[in-house]
Amino acid sequence: MSPQARRDDLIRAALDLFGSRAPELVTVDDIVARAEVSRPLFYRYFPSLRELQVEALRTVTDGLIDVLAGLEEGPPETRLRAAVRGLIDVADHYRAGYIALLRSGSVIATSETDAAVDAVRNRAVSLILDALSVTDPSPLLSLTLRCWTAVVEGALLSWLQERTLPREALDTWLVDQLTAMLGATAAHEVALKP
Repeated sequence: MSPQARRDDLIRAALDLFGSRAPELVTVDDIVARAEVSRPLFYRYFPSLRELQVEALRTVTDGLIDVLAGLEEGPPETRLRAAVRGLIDVADHYRAGYIALLRSGSVIATSETDAAVDAVRNRAVSLILDALSVTDPSPLLSLTLRCWTAVVEGALLSWLQERTLPREALDTWLVDQLTAMLGATAAHEVALKP
């Protein structure tokens, strides 16, 4: 196995474990057992468990960005629904890692992971602006889109932990939330015009 393939295999093993446990509960022994490698081999690729955790969580955020970047063409609502479904799929696939990444006070949160989360948020806002053909958003529209990304994150965290809503209803509800928020923003922008 090439060095990059071995490194990817260790990350994949960690992410598999994050599917059932929070990253801070996964040990080096758990990862080497899952990847079927020795501890010395683990340390050849990652000087610490923390570095592997950050790399694995970066894989989650890269997956989220890839979903947002690879959207099909079509009407804005179709593209948005596809994006939300993709986000739900990635968050569900990496459930524990996603929860750890966004959970306030996570022991694995770093400036690097915070920057990775911000990149996903910025890509989501950019995608919506592109779909709406808006190149120069008003301050109120920018605020609306940033608030909606917080709604999506909060809803996904709750849904991943509680599963009280069918997946199909979740993406529809989230898109409807944005539609309602955009309507309220448009009404306020009309009222704010001199």
